[in-house]
Amino acid sequence: MLMSRPCFFLALIGLSLASCHAGDDKKPVMETSAEKPAEPAGKVVKTDEEWKKLLTPEQYRILRQAGTEAPNGAVYKEFKHQGKGTYHCAGCGALLFSSNEKFDSGCGWPSFYDPAKAENVTTKKDLSMGMVRVEVNCAKCGGHLGHVFEGEGFKTPTDKRYCINGVGLKFVPAKE
Repeated sequence: MLMSRPCFFLALIGLSLASCHAGDDKKPVMETSAEKPAEPAGKVVKTDEEWKKLLTPEQYRILRQAGTEAPNGAVYKEFKHQGKGTYHCAGCGALLFSSNEKFDSGCGWPSFYDPAKAENVTTKKDLSMGMVRVEVNCAKCGGHLGHVFEGEGFKTPTDKRYCINGVGLKFVPAKE
């Protein structure tokens, strides 16, 4: 399957950013929790120092500095094998996506065609990297999650692809 132009450019960016972190001893992982995190009632505001204490260095780089994880990495492989459940912001616990809207777009990052709780996800125009994209953020804490693309021809109900950094998510498996 040929990669769409946005996927190609994001993969290229991800690879170049990943090479900057090639010396990291610890591989990034998507957090998993047996219990659903507490949903924040309002906006979550913390200082940089508070975020650095709460998040791993990789989570901080992605959520607070708008970084991008490497495509097709360990986090993506985890994501592909996760069953039913919900995906929450690793920074504040807000519900963002669920396995019901998850699909394999083939681009190397977790993909969803719609948020599970739309009011917890915001978007804004992103003109960085010489492209026009739409950035996806957590509405509760402002954490950078990834980007959303439309009209790529995926056979999903919305024809949207929320291309999300898995390190910024916390997976909660559905209870049997």
